[in-house]
Amino acid sequence: MFKNKKTAIEWHDPYGNGKETAMKKMIVTALAAATVLALPAAQAQGDFPNRPLRLVVSFPPGGSTDLIARVMAPVMSKQLGQQVVVENKGGAGGNIGVESVVRSAPDGYTMVFSGAGALGINSVLYRTMPFDPVKDLIPVSMVASSPFVLVGPANSPYKDVKALLAAAKADPGKLSIGHGGLGTVMHLASELFNQVGEVKTVLVPYKGTGPATTDALAGQIPLAMSDTPSAVAYIKEGRMKAFAVTTRERSASLPDVPTLDESGMKGYEAMGWFGIAVPAGTPGAIVKRLNEAIRAALTDPGVIERVRAAGADPAPTSPEEFRKIIATDITKWGDIVRRTGLKLD
Repeated sequence: MFKNKKTAIEWHDPYGNGKETAMKKMIVTALAAATVLALPAAQAQGDFPNRPLRLVVSFPPGGSTDLIARVMAPVMSKQLGQQVVVENKGGAGGNIGVESVVRSAPDGYTMVFSGAGALGINSVLYRTMPFDPVKDLIPVSMVASSPFVLVGPANSPYKDVKALLAAAKADPGKLSIGHGGLGTVMHLASELFNQVGEVKTVLVPYKGTGPATTDALAGQIPLAMSDTPSAVAYIKEGRMKAFAVTTRERSASLPDVPTLDESGMKGYEAMGWFGIAVPAGTPGAIVKRLNEAIRAALTDPGVIERVRAAGADPAPTSPEEFRKIIATDITKWGDIVRRTGLKLD
């Protein structure tokens, strides 16, 4: 029988066949080997991080996501005791940057900062995906949320959302809404506008939200579903009319602009968000450590000010809360995708 006293292991041969020493050596050797194999993983978590970390932004430089990442990085670096290096890898609706992180080692040293598309919605939108965002990633924290805003030229003939809906119902196909491109959340939010409002507007894809917003500013198109960072300056300067924001509650960036829900489109809600994830298999202790660093950054007064100036609101979450947000979005926008038959290659 085995008898364990403190750390000693004793083997008593009940048959007295002389094999006690050999068996004891085998057991001790096996236990020692298991301990050695466990050491690297334990040490890796215990001294994490011990070298610089990469934060891959899945959008080109200069956008609001890139700005927020670069504002957060110094505070995260201070919290983690190692430099957080921001790296841009845009393209394919964010898929290129996210895929590069999915293929990285699950050790916490490579994170991806992306949006609702590549971290969830693209999985129901694209015919083929190079990764599964649910299975291949661990959500760490949402970082910021931002409503979309339905805008038009300052001299728009339409007073409010009720007037827009009345015009759209009176003459289906007369009104058009520009958006940031096929499959973007702004596109899906425009589809939701038609669905909840029970109207038929013509949805016009642009190569980015900026051009759609600019055309609405100039009156080249009557409406645009813009993201807040692209439109907020024009709205505050009085150069553009804001009909409504798309979130259930009013935006801190545009407190005087009503929501679509309170403008007669009951139940309407759409939100743009950004968050950070790591490859599946990353140890829970490391995910927790990264979450703490993100939360610290998003409670820093300087970071909060810069995020809000970009038209977004800081929105840190726990990993589980972020996972639920992603799952809800996949279900919600998946329904829109199926109803419209929209699919991207």
